Order: sequence, then structure tokens, then C-alpha cells
Amino acid sequence: MAQKSGAAFIETMDCLPVSKLPEGPEWTYELKLDGYRLEAVRGEKVVTLYSRRRKVLNGRFSYIAKALEHLPAGTVVDGEIVALGPNGHADFYLLQKFRAAESQIIYYVFDILVHENRNLTRLQLFERRRLLGEVVKPNQHVALSAVSDRGAAEMLKFAKTHGVEGLIAKRADSVYQPGRRTGLWMKYRINLGQEFVVGGYISGHLGVDSVVVGFYRGEDLVYAARVRAGFVPRTRREVFEKIGRLKIAKCPFANLPETEPGRWGQGLTAEKMKECIWVRPETVVRIDFLEWTGANHLRHAKFLALRDDKDPRKVVKEITH
Repeated sequence: MAQKSGAAFIETMDCLPVSKLPEGPEWTYELKLDGYRLEAVRGEKVVTLYSRRRKVLNGRFSYIAKALEHLPAGTVVDGEIVALGPNGHADFYLLQKFRAAESQIIYYVFDILVHENRNLTRLQLFERRRLLGEVVKPNQHVALSAVSDRGAAEMLKFAKTHGVEGLIAKRADSVYQPGRRTGLWMKYRINLGQEFVVGGYISGHLGVDSVVVGFYRGEDLVYAARVRAGFVPRTRREVFEKIGRLKIAKCPFANLPETEPGRWGQGLTAEKMKECIWVRPETVVRIDFLEWTGANHLRHAKFLALRDDKDPRKVVKEITH
């Protein structure tokens, strides 16, 4: 039974990266959207938009807040905000760089956590979805995330045919577990690209020549690549402004130095490390790449964007296909 509470930010539930989609009648599927996780809190008077790190985003997406004013007072919903490109697909670059027109921004709502000050997180997902469909009124900027109970193979075929970046699988009987990644929700990534944590950089004439990135494995930050491609003068300056003040003396990567540079030069040896400036691992970036090597390095990695909506400690190696 839902408990009386209040409308306030609730830490978001995370998806577990998997190499194979789960199958069975208890699983439902949604398309993985390439955008920002966004939680909307409808108080007594106003709607407040929060990133997953509790940053208020009303200034940037005031029209989304206005589009959600129909929610009952004391309601909290969870979803993903995306920018739709010319082909109708979610385009993270448009969203990140403020290049999308207001008409291209859509908030896809997929869960309801509080309704009229009653906490719903202990209800099963299918019950929450039923209420969500009654409460949320789709409009120019708000839509309900489509849910399917078709088989995993059929959903995967659809995602690949339509160029979707991946799929989300959720147990229909799952409760909402704030801040946890238990496997009741899973994500299966198709494209090659994900978030990484910056642990260092090599300086250049615009501040940053390349960034040294990795992912967390337990408590350890694991080196994955030096990334130089994808930068333009503006983004080099932006990244330097973000990480230049985070300098530290000690390398934060648990698996460095490496003994060999590797076949394609991704290895970071003690000699190469002399060029690096280390920083506190607080900055998250989106990197696209060709493939993972057997040594957990990236081949042909390219910088895409800074991300300020993700907790660095939750950045792990995602399985791609």
C-alpha cells in the first residue's frame, strides 16, 4: 500500500548493464533513449525539474516545467528528456550543445514515484504504470515512454532496424529502488559509446590536447583510453575549464602504469604517464568508439560531450554489441 509522504526529489533507480536481454512473461521492454534522466516534482505551486544529481534544470527547460503543470499537486515522475533530430531519433549532441529548437525537446515519462503526496515506490511497476497513464497528459513537450511485452528477439530486431541505441528491460513486478542497480531493471546497449570518468589529461595550446578516461570496477578507477579525437577549440577550452582546477599529484587509475603500449598504442606506460596531469575523478564525458580491445581499452575513441548529470562513481563498463 502507498504510504503518505510528500513530493520531493527521490534518488533515481539505475539499470544494470547486461550482455543479453532477459526473457519471460515477467519482463517488459522500452527503447533506450539518448538523453538526460529527468525527475519532475510537482509541489503545491510549481514544478521543479531535477537531474539525477539533483541539479535544478528549470532555467534550461522552463517550457517542460510548464508542460507538466497539469500534474496533481504532490506528484513526482521519472523520465528522460531528449532532443529529436531530423530523422525523429534522439540526438544527444543536439541536447548537450543547446542546438535543438524548443520544438525538438520531448520529456518521455516512464514512472511515477509519488502521487498526491503518497509514496508509490513500493508498488509494483505495472501498478505504477497504470496510474501514470491516468495522471500524465501528453502534449507538445511531454510523452509517455512506450512499453512492450513482445519477446526480446523481436524488440532487438526492431531496435537495430530503427537505429535505436539500446533497450531497457524491466520486471513488471519490480518496486522502485532509489539509488540502486539490482538487476530488476537492465540495459542492453547496441551502439558503441558510453560515459567515462576523466582522471587526467595531456595539456595543449588550448588547455587540453587529450583526456585520460576510465570506468569504475568496484572501488577502482580503471584506465580505458587517451582520447584526442572529436575535440574542437571550443570543447577543448570547456573541458579545461572543468578539469583544470581538479589537479592532484597521484594517478587515480588502479591499473596504471602498463608495461606495453599495445598494438594500437592505447596502453599507458610509465614513460607516457610523465606527460599526464592527473585530476580528481569527478568529471564525466561521453565517448564514442569503434570497439573494446581484449585489454579493456578503446579503439578509435572520439570525444562527444561533457555530462554533468551523472555520478562518476556509477560509471561502469557497459556491454556493447
